[in-house]
Amino acid sequence: MNATGAIQDHIPEKFDPAEVRNLFPALAREVYGKPLVYLDNAASSQKPQAVIDRLVRYYSSEHSNVHRGVHLLSREATDAYEAARKRVVAFINAPSEPEVLYTRGTTEGINLAASSFGPLHVGKGDVVLVSHMEHHSNIVPWQMLCETQGARVRAIPVSDTGEIIYEEFERLLSERVRLLAIAHVSNTLGTINPLKRMIRHAHDMGVPVVVDGAQAAPHMKIDVQELDCDFYAFSSHKMFGPTGIGILYAKAEHLETMPPWQGGGDMIETVAFEKTTYNDPPHKFEAGTPNIADVLGFASAIDFLEGVGQNRIAAYEQDLLAYATERLSEIEGVRLIGTATDKASVLSFLIGDIHPYDAGTILDRLGIAVRTGHHCTQPLMRRFDIPGTVRASFALYNTFDEVDALAAGVRRVKEMLG
Repeated sequence: MNATGAIQDHIPEKFDPAEVRNLFPALAREVYGKPLVYLDNAASSQKPQAVIDRLVRYYSSEHSNVHRGVHLLSREATDAYEAARKRVVAFINAPSEPEVLYTRGTTEGINLAASSFGPLHVGKGDVVLVSHMEHHSNIVPWQMLCETQGARVRAIPVSDTGEIIYEEFERLLSERVRLLAIAHVSNTLGTINPLKRMIRHAHDMGVPVVVDGAQAAPHMKIDVQELDCDFYAFSSHKMFGPTGIGILYAKAEHLETMPPWQGGGDMIETVAFEKTTYNDPPHKFEAGTPNIADVLGFASAIDFLEGVGQNRIAAYEQDLLAYATERLSEIEGVRLIGTATDKASVLSFLIGDIHPYDAGTILDRLGIAVRTGHHCTQPLMRRFDIPGTVRASFALYNTFDEVDALAAGVRRVKEMLG
């Protein structure tokens, strides 16, 4: 039986979060003598047993380096490694396999685009446009590019509800803008940006678009052809796969002109001291021995997501988010940060004047894992004039009972520190 079939055998026919939870061994543990309530999925999600088993199987009986090997293990590893790329192509509806590059994650994908594509398009006096809600990984690489090119980064402001102010986007999209870098979903606010409209508008001005899809890929179907984005980066570890592996989708027309950003084995065609010629995409951008095991684990995570059903997951998570929003809004003194109409399953909040770190520490002792701080979005924190937030982020294995536990935990924080 193939890996996909084995995973399907363990997925309930009807979506039941209680049954889905049983597929994730980490969720069965206790912390401080209490059942773990894991609400830190926007940082990194837990892994189903099928993904763990895939990693073990590879290291136990399949390990070999990929590409160029003539022996059986190398050929088997290469076949599995490239089959995983095909899975990603189908998952995001990419036009072709060469347009899907393996990276270490979203951060590396954006850095690759900034380092290789950026200098070809951004020059002195030009502008790279981002938004106030971007993760640092979609700000700093562009600042580094602009410092070397004599360009500058400008930010699209967001409203009090945490939504792009579209009129400001239109105003800022001037003839000096050479690139738009935008999050599909905000990691802090959960805001789902009007990506298709923004990309169409940018393209009308001849501006290519790089999308940070780290927070979107776990929660919704991604279709890069429908979006018509130029680049789309996302990570395995936020979508129930291993850490250290991610994807950068890039249009073929860009990959053909972009220079390699790292040199070494596998990205070359010929090497001589006089001149080196480079491999074709995607290998042109994948120097050295790759993260083979985690690529295979990532493919298993995709099988898992599609086996459960992305539309079913999205509908359930929306119900969970609506319930959590209602329960926390009932608590006096709780202030929700980010109340966009269109949101993914992220809930950021403050509890009166209580510092987020103190709130998170008490919640942790109650067995509730949340994230506190600025969430790598310091400009956004300054926009709202706050030191940070408590962030609860939900996944398909979270339950309404866990939302009740969170609400009770917040009330306990108020009792102790309010």
